[in-house]
Amino acid sequence: MNKAQQHRSEYFYVQHLIHLTLQGKRPATIDAYSRALRRITHQLDKSPDTLTTDDLKRYFTERIKRHSWKYREN
Repeated sequence: MNKAQQHRSEYFYVQHLIHLTLQGKRPATIDAYSRALRRITHQLDKSPDTLTTDDLKRYFTERIKRHSWKYREN
């Protein structure tokens, strides 16, 4: 991401934290959700507002392949 995209991504990340807090989520939930968002946007190198359904499908398919016992055995 370029600088403008990074600033945009940071803005949406902060907004995400604010919304989770206002929803009354517990700190551990906020931490888990925010780490997941950082991981996804970092790996895909995209701001959260530009992620598509296909991006997320691709990301989670790869996560399952890397972390599932089922896929490790094969």
